[in-house]
Parts: sequence; structure tokens; C-alpha cells
Amino acid sequence: MAAMRLWGLHRASERKINTGMLAWILLSCTCLLFAALGRAQKDSVAIEQNVVPGQPASIRVTSDLVLIPVTVLNLDGRPIMGLQKENFALFDDGQEQVITHFAMDDAPISVGFVFDTSASMFGKMQKSREAVRAFLNTANPDDEFFLVRFSNRVNLAMDLTKDTEQLQKQIRLIQPSGQTALWDAIHFSISRMRQVKNVRKSLIIVSDGGDNRSRYTRTEIKNMVRESDVQIYAIGIFDPVDVRSRIPEEANGPQLLQEVTTQTGGRLFEIDVNEMPELAWKLGRALRAQYLLGYSPNKSRHDGKYHHVEVKLAPSKVSPKMQAYWRRGYYSPAE
Repeated sequence: MAAMRLWGLHRASERKINTGMLAWILLSCTCLLFAALGRAQKDSVAIEQNVVPGQPASIRVTSDLVLIPVTVLNLDGRPIMGLQKENFALFDDGQEQVITHFAMDDAPISVGFVFDTSASMFGKMQKSREAVRAFLNTANPDDEFFLVRFSNRVNLAMDLTKDTEQLQKQIRLIQPSGQTALWDAIHFSISRMRQVKNVRKSLIIVSDGGDNRSRYTRTEIKNMVRESDVQIYAIGIFDPVDVRSRIPEEANGPQLLQEVTTQTGGRLFEIDVNEMPELAWKLGRALRAQYLLGYSPNKSRHDGKYHHVEVKLAPSKVSPKMQAYWRRGYYSPAE
């Protein structure tokens, strides 16, 4: 199941090996965990050694691990650094779990910009371009990006690249026209994310909300988002309520984007167009300042069902007022 690959739920089968293979097995297991954890310790792997006189030593490696990325922001939308494991409480289907892994790392990230270029974005494009530029100013050398534009149709304007200058050049060429195929754009972008190399993946939607053109439905996209390993953030440039209420699809825009982003552990930012560059900078910092919580469920389940995750924050001297954002659940693998 794709969602389980995101959170790094690994199941190693039991096997006997001789001592000559011990180092190789340990190195392989460590690499698998570090691919998901960055620099987190490998202390959740249970290792049993059975030594019988006159026979080669054997090792049994088993691991059930769920990894949850968590973003913590203050009331101004800035990431909060310096929290400890004790500041978090984690629940799986209502049962509190023991956090066995805790890390905070500025790991490389793959980002897809999903750019609304429908006619309703006319007059908002310049600030949208500035917002992307502000975000790219926080980029790391190993980050990679792609650009999807959508109006009547969805178009991959630029495939994966580390060249931020070329990316901004493509964005400067965008001219708004047509209707809004938002759901199609999300579907296409999540599918494209399956080809990226970085473990951490995010989509950033720049849109004024609504959908009046897509082939895919709201339900289909919500189900796809649940199973994906991609965090989705949205920068919503909405018209005043009295204006957008005249058009049903635009009136529902904020609610729809809120549902999609919350499910993935992302967030919808509703802002005035003039606030976009500062917000994009904050978003860039938040994406690179995530905590990673790991646990082995109290009850090992391989039922193929969706399990709900909840993260609670304990008071901290670092910041008395803060908000956590995390992916709301995962599918366990079938037996």
C-alpha cells in the first residue's frame, strides 16, 4: 500500500544467517530505516541472537514501524524549533503509543508547484510569482521541483529540476485564461510524485479555489490523497465572501482545499494577495523544520484498513501557543 511506504512501515521476515553475514544484514536494515528517518536512531529494530555451541550464530530481525512527520507552527505561522520528544503525545486509533523514534532534520525535499492559471487568477499572477520566488530562496541544493499549471487542462510546464532560475522563468511565462480543473491537477501531480527520488514530498497549490472543469470527482481525489505519501499545502488567494458567493464552485473553494490539505498533514493558508511572498517564505521554513515521530503500534495489525493518528502537544517553554499539523492516518498492509 502506497501510504505505508511513506510512513516507513517495514516488516522484515525472519531468517537464519551465519556470522559471516551478520554485518551485511545489519547494514541493510540500517539503510532502510535511515531512508525514512534521515538521521534518526535505529533503536526500534528488535534483534535476537541465538548461539548454540558448535553451530553458527543466528540473528532474527523484526520491525513494525510507523513514521509520522509533524510540523509545529506558532500563531504567526512560523515553525517552532527546539521541542523534545516529551512535548509530543501520539495516538493510534485512540490508543496512546510509545514514541521510539524522534528526529528533526532538514532533509532534501521534492516539491511540486500546482499553479492555477484560470481566468479568475488575472490580477493575482505577479504576487503568485513573487511567492514562489520567496519559497525558492529557502531551497537546499538537493531539493528538486516540478511545475504543473492548470486551467481547462493540466500541463506539466516543467519536469523535475534543481534549476530554480529556469523554474521561475517558466512561471513568468504563465498567462491566465480558461476554467479551473483543480481536481485533475491534484491527481496528475500526486501521480508525478511517484517518480521523484526524495523521501519527503510536498505539493504546493497556488489557487483561488473551486473547480468547474475536472473529470475526477471530489471523492476520488480525497481517496487518492489518503493513500498517497505526499503532503499538500495550499496558498488560497480567495475573493471576498460576497464576491465568491455568487459562483458556487468558488464559494466551496476554501472548504475543499481545507479538506485535502488537512488529511495529508499540510495546511491551507488563506491570505490577502499582498501577503503571499512572506507566507511562502514561512511555508518554506516550515517544510524544512519537521519533526519525525516513530512508533510500533501497541497492537500489530495487518488488516489492510485505515487507522487514525492523532498528535497532541504538551506545554513548552519554547512557545506557549503552538499548533501541530500531521497526516491523519495510514493504511496498514494486508496480511
